[in-house]
Amino acid sequence: MTMETDVNSSSAGTDTAGVAGPVNERSALQRLLTVTVGPIVAAFLLSAIILAMVGVNPLTYYGYILERSLFSGLGLEQTATRMAPLLFLCASLIIAFRAGIWNLGTDGQFLLGAVVSAATAPLLVGVLPGWAVLAVGFALAAFVGAVWSIIPALLKAYQGVNEIITTLMMSFLGVLMASTLVKLVFRDPNTTVPQTRTLPVEDRLPRLFETSISSGLVWGLVAVLLVHLMMTRTSFGLRLRTVGANPAAASHAGLSVPLLTLATFGLSAGFAGLSGASEILGVAGNVRANWNPAYGLMVIPLVFLARFHGVGAIVLVFFYSALLIGSESAARRLGVPQDFTLVLVASLLICLGLGEYIDHHKRKKER
Repeated sequence: MTMETDVNSSSAGTDTAGVAGPVNERSALQRLLTVTVGPIVAAFLLSAIILAMVGVNPLTYYGYILERSLFSGLGLEQTATRMAPLLFLCASLIIAFRAGIWNLGTDGQFLLGAVVSAATAPLLVGVLPGWAVLAVGFALAAFVGAVWSIIPALLKAYQGVNEIITTLMMSFLGVLMASTLVKLVFRDPNTTVPQTRTLPVEDRLPRLFETSISSGLVWGLVAVLLVHLMMTRTSFGLRLRTVGANPAAASHAGLSVPLLTLATFGLSAGFAGLSGASEILGVAGNVRANWNPAYGLMVIPLVFLARFHGVGAIVLVFFYSALLIGSESAARRLGVPQDFTLVLVASLLICLGLGEYIDHHKRKKER
């Protein structure tokens, strides 16, 4: 088949070249429809059917989402601010997944980083310059996140224990530990509600261009892009990807698989801790007991759908943040249960996954 194609190409000359362009364009368009546009339309249609069944006008609901998240100045600012911690988590998961590591403990790492930064930063106000307070808060959050991954890292590197189980267990313990620390160790004695001391608004991350958008958004974008470049353009990233693709071959090539495994865990968990710090030092200012937004589990499918690509992850995070902000407002206005936001997001992720599955089998048949 390949030989016939080559012969026909050489005999046809410019005619074949003229046909190849439109064929490639059509295949690219079909793939775009299958992987991106089609699944998004299908998800919104499926959610529209569910809304109609419960007596809510889908057009009104979707109109509120667009109005609140994209066409409203305040809504767009909230969408951009919501992106910051999600971007740091994208950086965390891109490192882990590209290196073949399943770090599913990001929620625990996120919360512990958030609690430590929330407990430390208010105490340093007035002692250190403002930039130093924020720098210490971020550094401690990254350190605590990395430390919380040591046990799964050591078990994976030296005993071959499946990190899916160990990181999930450590995440569960991390969530409980964060809540315990807020209630017993870092509790603000001046409040009746169990929470950490509050970092004053003027001492948090600066806002962008006189808006309510936290500059954590910028740092999140920088983190994702730097991680993408590190994993795709540096020798260190190549070593991590080699270990993830084939540990035996990496060891045969002289790479220290255990040390690179530890480095992967430390970097990934460190960025998860930075995500928690960006949420606290940029927006919330404190951590309340039992607070857990579960951002880590939210971001995992987005990173997979972006194929571990930094720019693709940024686009999906923006779309996802807009959907969260807009659907929360639409649910309040129309009396739709708040959980319908999760239904809409789940429908979107399922349809995108099906689109990937269909595209994969199409390309497999073409080969």
